[in-house]
Amino acid sequence: MLQKQGGNMKKKKEIIISFIFVVVGAIVAAFSIEQFLAPNNIMDGGIVGIGMVLDVFVPLPLSVLTFLLNVPFLYIGFRQMGSLFLAKTAVGMVVFSVSLQIFYSWNMATSEPLLATVFGGIVLGIGVGLVIRYGGCLDGTETMAILISKKTSLSVGQIILIFNILIYLVVGLLFGSDRAMYSLLTYFITSKVIDLVEVGLDEAKAVMIITNESQQISDAIFERLGRTVTILEGEGLISGKKVILYCVVTRIEIPVIKKILQEDDESGFMTVSDVSEIVGNHIKKKASKETK
Repeated sequence: MLQKQGGNMKKKKEIIISFIFVVVGAIVAAFSIEQFLAPNNIMDGGIVGIGMVLDVFVPLPLSVLTFLLNVPFLYIGFRQMGSLFLAKTAVGMVVFSVSLQIFYSWNMATSEPLLATVFGGIVLGIGVGLVIRYGGCLDGTETMAILISKKTSLSVGQIILIFNILIYLVVGLLFGSDRAMYSLLTYFITSKVIDLVEVGLDEAKAVMIITNESQQISDAIFERLGRTVTILEGEGLISGKKVILYCVVTRIEIPVIKKILQEDDESGFMTVSDVSEIVGNHIKKKASKETK
């Protein structure tokens, strides 16, 4: 009973922390829009980008436009992702809209387009990345893309890219080709920063080691990183039977794996590949000596 109560308390604490980071991310994203991008006519993609374009013609604040445009996607998101996603997204969108209105009255951070593009993209990526990492969403484009991808051969990423390119074409017609190019550059910067923030230094990497010292290396990996390995049998065309070690680690643990291989088997070699998703339990059996 006590263990169950402790688990429930831990889960509630995690949910509260996730809501806090969604709020922080929404505020940071709004700061980027109103302090860097919007004053310089540099547009974000997605629903926010549409709101920024409509803001030129519609006598409504950007904060109201983005919220109204996102409302239909709240229901779609609820059906796709569940009530907790709906709650986090609703909170994020409300905070985002209110923050846009607050930052609108502040003096712009810079009037230099290139600075606005770079720093606006970075700050926006941090904000949106935090919201996504902790289970929320500020833009209904992703939800719409999920639905379209189910009925077409296009991926979600491809649909969002096409959607944003159309927005930037409109930006080019309204504000000139230079603003469209600045907006496109902002999009790429933001995307990279979102990936970094969303995944962080915990990005999973799959390591495959072909070695003659399997026991020594697997023991060293467990001792220094707390990671267990899967031992596979293989056979080389020339070298004959080999042992293959498979292990999933984080990005910052890769140098330690390389060091272990150099120390224990100079004739061995390893490959490193990205892991897009981990399903199931993947935990350390003990604390890592290298990362304490």
